[in-house]
Amino acid sequence: MPKLMALLLVLANLGYYAWSNGLLAAYGFAPSSQSEPQRLTQQIKPEALNIVPLVDTRQVGSAPPATPASAASATPSAGTSASASAATECLQVGLFNDAQTVVLKQRLASTLPAGSWALEAGLEPARWLVYMGKYSSAELVDKKKAELRGMGLSFANLGNTALEPGLSLGSFTTQAEAEAELTRITKKGVKTAKVLQDRVEQRGQKLKLPAVTAALRSQLDALKPQLAGKAFQACT
Repeated sequence: MPKLMALLLVLANLGYYAWSNGLLAAYGFAPSSQSEPQRLTQQIKPEALNIVPLVDTRQVGSAPPATPASAASATPSAGTSASASAATECLQVGLFNDAQTVVLKQRLASTLPAGSWALEAGLEPARWLVYMGKYSSAELVDKKKAELRGMGLSFANLGNTALEPGLSLGSFTTQAEAEAELTRITKKGVKTAKVLQDRVEQRGQKLKLPAVTAALRSQLDALKPQLAGKAFQACT
């Protein structure tokens, strides 16, 4: 029996091989053909076929990117130039007392454009100093500075010529604050300092120019005689 089964399997394999390779086609036994040669005859000039590469439609019609050279050579627009020339800053000066304000206001009205300036009420608080001086010479001032450095204390030159030559060891808005500082530095070895009032509280008018252009700045020199020696500063 096993030999018979093996013989039948061999015969079946030989039959399949002959059938699949068309060896039995003459006897009407052959697999169906999957090729369609008739379609080749239906092609129209296949040699004229041209393969076109795919184009990214997102870039169609867009301008080429600017090169660094072309970007650098581009001239600024009129709007940019106008913005640069219209740059402004806020300036202020003062305080001025009533008499000074009257004269200044007349000068402003005849010199600067309307709406370019304003006078505002202002307050300059009192100032109290911890003071050392007056000294008889600049050499003595330098000696005192060296002593203060040795004690680890800071000092400043005075803005009040009536107190020169001398030194300020601190500036305060109240007498109590100045007295407290004097007590502190006395414990460090300072013997000749004292508290005095450098300036009383002042009320008056402050001149403010909120938008000063280059053109307006050139006109400010005409106001100097009415500014009582005060200089313009950036607005606070």
